[in-house]
Amino acid sequence: MTSTEPRTTIQGLVEKARNAMAQFADATQAQADEAVTALAWAIYEPGRARALAEMAVAQTGLGDIESKIVKNQRKTFGCLRDLSRVRSVGVIEDMPAKGMVKYAKPVGVVAAVTPSTNPTATPVNKAMFAIKSRNAVIIAPSPSGWGATSAAVDYMRAELEKCGYPADLVQILPKPVNKALTQELMEQADLVVVTGSQNNVRRAYSSGTPAIGVGAGNVPVVIDADADLDDAAVKICRSKTFDNATSCSSENSLLIHDSVYDDAIAALRRAGGHLCSREEKERIRERLWTDGKLNRQVIAKDADTLRDIFELGPEAQGARFFMVEEDRPDPDSPFTDEKLSLVLTVYRVRDIDDAKAQLDTILDVCGKGHSIGIHTNTPAHAEQLAESIDVVRVLVNQAHTMGNGGSFDNALEFTLSMGGGTWAGNSITENLNARHFMNVTHLVRTIPLDQPPEEELFGAYWKQHGR
Repeated sequence: MTSTEPRTTIQGLVEKARNAMAQFADATQAQADEAVTALAWAIYEPGRARALAEMAVAQTGLGDIESKIVKNQRKTFGCLRDLSRVRSVGVIEDMPAKGMVKYAKPVGVVAAVTPSTNPTATPVNKAMFAIKSRNAVIIAPSPSGWGATSAAVDYMRAELEKCGYPADLVQILPKPVNKALTQELMEQADLVVVTGSQNNVRRAYSSGTPAIGVGAGNVPVVIDADADLDDAAVKICRSKTFDNATSCSSENSLLIHDSVYDDAIAALRRAGGHLCSREEKERIRERLWTDGKLNRQVIAKDADTLRDIFELGPEAQGARFFMVEEDRPDPDSPFTDEKLSLVLTVYRVRDIDDAKAQLDTILDVCGKGHSIGIHTNTPAHAEQLAESIDVVRVLVNQAHTMGNGGSFDNALEFTLSMGGGTWAGNSITENLNARHFMNVTHLVRTIPLDQPPEEELFGAYWKQHGR
């Protein structure tokens, strides 16, 4: 490919996207919502949800089909619920007392960079956010997931056309996807939204285009002295094993209060965990990483496959995830980092202050800004973590993977992209949602003078410190 080909290719896609936006520019709120519903149905329909999940696993070699079916449907349904409650066309807020009216406008052509771990659910999720505010989206998928993403895009385009809307509101980079094409898309788009590798996030921020990136996961979860141990263990197992631990919200470490350590390990074993011996731990260390990097042939594999790769003993038969013990988090130990596998590092903590210190060490290695969890019946301990740990989300008594990107029993927005704030080098400190895909015009009228006297604002300061 010559140096001009990426530019020409992207110019063609962007031109088609802008033409589609022009045709969609006069869409009412009801029409925008219908288009979003069409995109959701493109992947939610049971036959397509399964077919796309099967393609994703077959093509990328990552994750689990049944989990991806759940992801294709549950995340999409939750996102559709959230979007149905948001105004994104015309007047979105009227504040007569303040003399202000807010109008939503499109941001333009959105470049959506999506990961190999979610080659179908994430593209649809971002397309729904974009089209809600009458934008167009061009998806830059992971090369390994291009086939599955392309199929999802075809389904979305067909559903849009069925409703009479321009199919070019949703497009995908042509195969073969490469860095040059993705970089050119970032530079020509009006907004870049990146989920995936931190290298892509950094490239987006340096593209010269307004960009939203999300941080790396490496979730540590505390099991407190008064936690319901069996409830915690079941939720941790459910979360850790979902999609073979490909989620950025998957637990990577457990910090267990010393007073309940043995009982907690027993509960985790009952839930499906296997506590590895020292010899087994060393084989995991040797085979999960190659030259200091995660081994792509090992990550995101099912428990049976990992048991064979790691040559685990008969006690591991039937286990669903594997626990390795470490004395304390060590920045030089790979077990402190994100593992993208059914391997869970386990530590002991003396009390909540010790837990905070160990959490800080783990997050300094990787995952700062993203999220942590705690299983506890002492609300003050959860509050202490929220006050002191530099993360956007602290989940209490929840299966972390199921709750972190939005749930029907918590107030987080449904998303597949979790911002980590400036701690993670991100521009957002919340779950990616519809508000990030709209510009807002403020109509400002005068109101009765709201200018307090100097004494009201400076009086206390003058009294204490003088003028």
